[in-house]
Amino acid sequence: MTHTAAPRPAPARATVPAPGAHPDGEGWLTPAQAVERSGFSLDTLRYYERIGLLGTVGRSHTGHRRFSPHDLEWLGVLRCLRDTGMPIAEMRRFAELVRAGEGTFAERLAVLEAHDVQVEEQIAHLRRQQELIHRKITFYRSATGPSGPEPAPPGPSAAEPARVAASSVGPPRAD
Repeated sequence: MTHTAAPRPAPARATVPAPGAHPDGEGWLTPAQAVERSGFSLDTLRYYERIGLLGTVGRSHTGHRRFSPHDLEWLGVLRCLRDTGMPIAEMRRFAELVRAGEGTFAERLAVLEAHDVQVEEQIAHLRRQQELIHRKITFYRSATGPSGPEPAPPGPSAAEPARVAASSVGPPRAD
């Protein structure tokens, strides 16, 4: 006779309040704690709640906001989207799709893929800008020599090449 054990329920995650748990209970965070953990200001958290980026935030028996670990996880997603330049309107659209349920996976994927293309373009732009910075670093290192710049005599020197003098004052050059 073969004995099969009944499937065990998944262990409850200690950081997630049980369904229906009261916001005064364990696992819920005060606004100050949510600010600290999310990196958003309190004003931003209130704004995100007001415009619908955050779902309904729980309230304690005294009416104070209490954030669940799920809220913090979602704030992490919002932080990523915001830090990578997604406009608020697009973040709101994404949040609405998430709230609409699993039937919106394809639309969510399209939003994230389009945003990823924009992030790649930003990275490429920053790399091009960094190349200019590297060229300038190389130029200034070669101009100062291995031991650093020698003190310049007071006033302009006729012996000083015009190219070096021009590079140290005025608008940047495309060296």
